[in-house]
Amino acid sequence: MKALVFVTGRGLGGDAVIGLNIINALESKGCDCELVLDSNAPGILFEKNGYSWHKISIPQAGGHAANKLTTLKAGFKTVKAAFQSRNLIKKTKADVVVGIIGGGAVVGCLGAKITHTPAVGILSTPLDTKVCTKLNTCIVFPEAHMFRQSQIPENVYRSYFPVAPTIQKGDKNQAILKIKEHCKDVKSKNPNAVEFDENKKTILFSSGSTIFEKMARGVSDYSKLTDKYNIVLVGLPLEDEYYDWFDEEHMIYLGYINWINDLYELIDLAVLTDDGMMLSEAMTCHLPTIALLRVKYGRYHNMAQVFRGAVFEADNDNLASVIEDVMDNLEDVKSKTHEYGSKIAGSRDKISDIIIKEARK
Repeated sequence: MKALVFVTGRGLGGDAVIGLNIINALESKGCDCELVLDSNAPGILFEKNGYSWHKISIPQAGGHAANKLTTLKAGFKTVKAAFQSRNLIKKTKADVVVGIIGGGAVVGCLGAKITHTPAVGILSTPLDTKVCTKLNTCIVFPEAHMFRQSQIPENVYRSYFPVAPTIQKGDKNQAILKIKEHCKDVKSKNPNAVEFDENKKTILFSSGSTIFEKMARGVSDYSKLTDKYNIVLVGLPLEDEYYDWFDEEHMIYLGYINWINDLYELIDLAVLTDDGMMLSEAMTCHLPTIALLRVKYGRYHNMAQVFRGAVFEADNDNLASVIEDVMDNLEDVKSKTHEYGSKIAGSRDKISDIIIKEARK
């Protein structure tokens, strides 16, 4: 059985992690997988994991931040991309097509429809949900409005994000060693740079592989308010000017790392965006989380409603008080994450089973 997997984006951040985790799950069950990325995608995550890929156009309308203009522009490009998708499906003789979120879901599902190939759309945004649910079997993630509807179409399944089982196999001691080595290097250049203190609780700030402005401002402001905690930031800034806000005398900025599973074992609290893979990973690792709101282009997903008692909302102006409230009740909050973590942990296999079932129809 062969699956052709279309992934939106650059092959670096959240969509790529979702795609990689689904591919790994399918391969573990004997399914051959081939990958499709946009022609301009660097595909760094897949390259590091030994995957090559087909290149076609995979337009993006902007996901949850899409407007009429970006949707219209993406729509015109999608017509051409759908026929590229059709040709690739025929060429690879795929038994099933998997479209991962946004443009990848739309282009993959359209190509599959044209070629009469079984397909599963993995959905999160308003546009991919509107289009793909009319074409084939689909799986909706918590960010999709349909996930929270009392009744959904028969061809649609609900699922949490497909978190890799290795995310729970981090090494706290390795994280400490790596952070201390990083701090030692920084301190050799700036004697006033903050050092990691094992006697303090540790808070992680991250908006994924990319640090958006609101997250950058949030961690910058908060790190100057208190020295009670180790403040750790990961990711690469969307704009170079954000680097000036990361004061190494108040926070530990690690940049882009490939040992996040080790870091999850070390930290006590995560300040993330209210969407995406990292939040699901945090729940799987039983980490209390604060969702900093509207970080990504003003989008709001209300993940505190999905993960009641384990995820809390904050804005930059009340972030400090929310952090203290969570820290004062850390053990009670952590116990709530176990409930969600066990559900999320099974999502990867659930998704791959649905795809294989669809291929066998």
